[in-house]
Amino acid sequence: MYLEHFGLREMPFSLTPDTTFFFGYGHYIDAFNTLTVALQNGEGFIKVTGEVGTGKTLLCRKLLNSLGDDYVTAYIPTPYLSPTALILAFGDELGLDIDVSAGTHRALKQITERLIELCGSMKKVVLCIDEAQAMPLQTLETLRLITNLETEKRKLLHVVLFGQPELDEMLKRTSIRQLRQRITFSYTLQPIDRHGLDSYLKHRLLVAGGNGEVGFDASAVKLLHRGSGGVPRLVNILAHKALLLGFGQGIKAISEEQVRAAIHDTEGAVKGLFEILPSWRSALAGSRG
Repeated sequence: MYLEHFGLREMPFSLTPDTTFFFGYGHYIDAFNTLTVALQNGEGFIKVTGEVGTGKTLLCRKLLNSLGDDYVTAYIPTPYLSPTALILAFGDELGLDIDVSAGTHRALKQITERLIELCGSMKKVVLCIDEAQAMPLQTLETLRLITNLETEKRKLLHVVLFGQPELDEMLKRTSIRQLRQRITFSYTLQPIDRHGLDSYLKHRLLVAGGNGEVGFDASAVKLLHRGSGGVPRLVNILAHKALLLGFGQGIKAISEEQVRAAIHDTEGAVKGLFEILPSWRSALAGSRG
């Protein structure tokens, strides 16, 4: 009913990091271009940081989906691993059957042989690690040891770390300064600016199948930016709730009133901008029910 009312094929503001909704604007396209150029140039370590909800995982998946046949990719989404578990996870991504009982040295030798094999086939191996700020220090050091592998002409492994700002604090520690010195490219994702937010909303509605009948007016966009701070995850939550209200009221043009109600119903949104009438709280609750 919701999709039919707005003439959409799918939910436009889902929190799932779907790469078909990737927004090629501002910091996001700059970050994507930085990553692709750095990998093409054979850089060993690349780092992307950003606050919670700024789209790091979506960017990571966009990168993985965009790399061509010249690349072999490995993805570790949950890096809170022991050094041994990291080796196993990476080996598994490379299609290796690693026997841990044979020891770490043997496991690293298997990985080295596989990387040399791929290098001989003119393949670049890229390891993307999401939520890298959760990686224990000992595991980070193991990662550095893995990336020691290189030929006289090129590196055998390229690593892209995606993490929250806490990752930068971790890398300041003296104990892992060798890893920090290997990071040749860094990028910090910023929230969407006010002018970009209008395009962001229209982009997601269009990708979801919208034909222009549903949208957010100028006052709604302005308030949505204030309430979300431009953080994509919060924008999606607020926009979805505003659309729910619009559906419940039988309207397709979302105004400041619906966004106002969504902000007051959402943890983490910037409140205190205005008061909300009790009738709007009831309407929002009713639209979900």
